[in-house]
Amino acid sequence: MIMDTNAIYVLWLRDIKRFVRAKSRIIGMLMMPIFFMVGLGLGFNNLIHLSSGSYLEFVIPGIIGMSLLFTSISSGTAVLWDRQFGFLKEILVTPNSRTSVVIGRIAGGATTAMLQSILVVLVALLIGFQIHISASTIMAFVFMLLIAATFISLGLTFGALISDFQGFQLITSFVTFPIFFLSNSIFPLSSLPVFIQYISYINPLTYGIDGLRGTLTGSSSFPLLIDLALVLLSTIIMIFIASYAFSKTEPS
Repeated sequence: MIMDTNAIYVLWLRDIKRFVRAKSRIIGMLMMPIFFMVGLGLGFNNLIHLSSGSYLEFVIPGIIGMSLLFTSISSGTAVLWDRQFGFLKEILVTPNSRTSVVIGRIAGGATTAMLQSILVVLVALLIGFQIHISASTIMAFVFMLLIAATFISLGLTFGALISDFQGFQLITSFVTFPIFFLSNSIFPLSSLPVFIQYISYINPLTYGIDGLRGTLTGSSSFPLLIDLALVLLSTIIMIFIASYAFSKTEPS
């Protein structure tokens, strides 16, 4: 598996420039997390009482994970646009490996998704969210990166296999919302029915959000090393799947 670092850098830089120039896109992407933070975090904070802290502290990491999920998986639309305007063909006919193309897109998408998530954290601080500073707090960025890379890879896989926008939106909506709701993003796993808990245990977002919750608030359901290992494993698997999907994509 040969990777061209120059190709990775060019694709990363392209995504960063597109993100910086599309200010309306940044604002639009922040609206849903803000609505969830205000509606759920502030609205239910005094109604739902948890033994490990306030509901606001519990739900904010879940909303950060939601922001990463939706932003990351939607990155697959860039593949559809590139296919429509011929840019994808120009990339695929170059000597660069398909893995380099996937890694470059993941690097760019993960960077923009993390920048957006940092903005979400800043807004959360304004409404009363408190970060419990510890030695593991810096690991929150690692969990953000791994969540983004996992679901960018999933979005790229869909983008490589699906050729029309309507089909892509239907498939991603069908997949994204169950991933979000069948995790520990909004409610503790212990409050869910047992069969839902078992489904949540195979959901990589569950461990990503639990890792974020542990690093930001100091409270997690699983040991952080378990969270980290499982999210890292899901990231590696999804990158291989995305690379395989791109290897089967013909430059047309």
